[in-house]
Amino acid sequence: MILVGSQRGGAADLAAHLEKPENEHVEVHELRGFVSDTLKGALNEAYAVSRGTRCKRFLYSLSLNPPQDKAVPIAAFEAAIERVERQLGLTGQPRAIVFHEKKGRRHAHCVWSRIKGDEMKAVHLPFDHEKLMAVSRELFLHHGWDLPRGLVNRQNRDPRNFTLAEWQQARRSGRHPTAIRTELQEAWAVSDTRESFDSALRERGFRLAQGRRQRFVVVDWHGEAHSLPRRLGLKTKEVRARLGDPSALPDVETVQEVVLEEKHHTVLRLKDELDQQQVEAQRTFEARRLALVERQKAERLALSTKQMARQAEQAVIRQSRFRTGMAGLWDRLNGTHKRIQAVNEREAEAVARRDRAEKDALIARHVSQRRRLTIFQSELRRDYGRHRQQLERAGQLFGPSSRKRSGPELG
Repeated sequence: MILVGSQRGGAADLAAHLEKPENEHVEVHELRGFVSDTLKGALNEAYAVSRGTRCKRFLYSLSLNPPQDKAVPIAAFEAAIERVERQLGLTGQPRAIVFHEKKGRRHAHCVWSRIKGDEMKAVHLPFDHEKLMAVSRELFLHHGWDLPRGLVNRQNRDPRNFTLAEWQQARRSGRHPTAIRTELQEAWAVSDTRESFDSALRERGFRLAQGRRQRFVVVDWHGEAHSLPRRLGLKTKEVRARLGDPSALPDVETVQEVVLEEKHHTVLRLKDELDQQQVEAQRTFEARRLALVERQKAERLALSTKQMARQAEQAVIRQSRFRTGMAGLWDRLNGTHKRIQAVNEREAEAVARRDRAEKDALIARHVSQRRRLTIFQSELRRDYGRHRQQLERAGQLFGPSSRKRSGPELG
């Protein structure tokens, strides 16, 4: 697992950070070596002890991040923390362990007090980052996980120095000339006046315009101008006979401006629709996420309650094995009490292992459920991003700043 550690002060701020409610599940797993039974109280104790020294960064904070797709039991986190303790010389120091879960990712934090109470000196932590990297490498190899490139070779570590990619210039995607000719001929065939022909053209994404030397021109939805007689395979006088004088029509540049403006508004409308769909999708996702978190909390509470009740019941059973009075005294003298005590201890350890396994299994199932929900959210965002990018490109192509120059009238 990836280990990130740092020396720091600010006990109250760190406690607030570790217990922040934006995490879906927060569990203070262990408080060792402190009088207080709360995380804030424990870290404030560490601060109070540090006041007897000149140490300002009296805490060592470590985050333990396993691969997101791995189900890691609590014991594996504890073993990793023990390794770090030995490597950094923090063995026996007061510590707090906190588990966080969010978006299907489970990780842990461990905070040690650096102050040795008997010497009132801070534990020296030279080369802690290099030691953490060595332990991290060992953990990946021990668990059989794929080793990140940054642990294979420090020079290959991803610096996450991403830059914003420049928008690529959108290429105009025109219709095939044969398709354009067919559509124009269809519009010509179903109309007998200029008005009906213009209406048929608009239905097919074309606009009628006046070209050079008062020729009839159609502008397609990309803003390209096409010679109408050439596309229809007719003579100019035949087109004039049905459509009349083209001088009453707007010129090509004006029509191109109108087409681009209409396309721009269409793109804006589609963006609004897409954004609204994304808002609704996010609202649905959030409702599912909250319902899942509440259900998981209820399941964890139910398991904890069941285990505590079972532990209490079994403790009573184990205690009932000891006889009282003179019989109990006799059992102590002949060794029976000691044998019963050994049996009870083995049973108690077995119960603890069973309860830990049940908790690990439940947490692994919960993390898997949340991970699937995260994948669903990622797919929603990916689809939204792809469609939004297409619209952004269309917006660049058809935006008000895009002004077509009148080119040759294409035949």
